[in-house]
Amino acid sequence: MTPLAHIAALPVRAYRLIFSPWVGFNCRYQPTCSAYALEALEKHGAVKGSWLTLRRIGRCHPLGSSGYDPVPPGKE
Repeated sequence: MTPLAHIAALPVRAYRLIFSPWVGFNCRYQPTCSAYALEALEKHGAVKGSWLTLRRIGRCHPLGSSGYDPVPPGKE
């Protein structure tokens, strides 16, 4: 993970540590949005990983879909 991706992951890690226990498990997707964000940042870097995370969060609404939604494969 690049240094910029580590910085971009800090808010996600803070959410998981502070707010997630209060909110509970209510995610529509598997893996959860926070796990998706960390994996996307790791696989794709800060810019594309952040974009994928924002797209995923944008799909999370009452009229959206649900189910298994993995991070797209990175260029390995």
